[in-house]
This record gives sequence, structure tokens and C-alpha cells, in this order.
Amino acid sequence: MAREIERALVSLRRRRDRAASAPSTHAPVPLGGAAFRASVDERLRNLERQLDELKGRINGLLFLLAGAVATQVVLRLFA
Repeated sequence: MAREIERALVSLRRRRDRAASAPSTHAPVPLGGAAFRASVDERLRNLERQLDELKGRINGLLFLLAGAVATQVVLRLFA
């Protein structure tokens, strides 16, 4: 098992060294300040929408629970 790990590490080192020495075929896309800010704003809006949906679901469950409790109380009082 230890030899297999050593072989795998050597193989990964060789690949990393080859990748570092090879010329890049594509340039990374830089995210400037405005693009980064827009990306963060979009993610934040998405998160807010999801949080609003979660709040709505929790409120619905609470009303369902309150209705069930009220129904049980009424049934026990008048049964």
C-alpha cells in the first residue's frame, strides 16, 4: 500500500512539473473589481431569494401545525 502511494505521488509530481513547464494554451480570465462585485451581488440576490422561500415554507409548516393543534383541541372539547 505504501509503495502504491509513493508511485502515485511520483506520478503526480511528474505531471505537475510537465504542466508547469508546458506553455499555457489559454489565458485565465481575470475578474476585475466590477465583475467580481457583480458576481457577488448576483450570488447574494440568489441567496436572499432562497432564504425568502425557506421562510415561506417554515411559516407554512407552522400554520399547518397550529391548525392541527386547534383541530385537536376542538375535537376534544366537542367530542
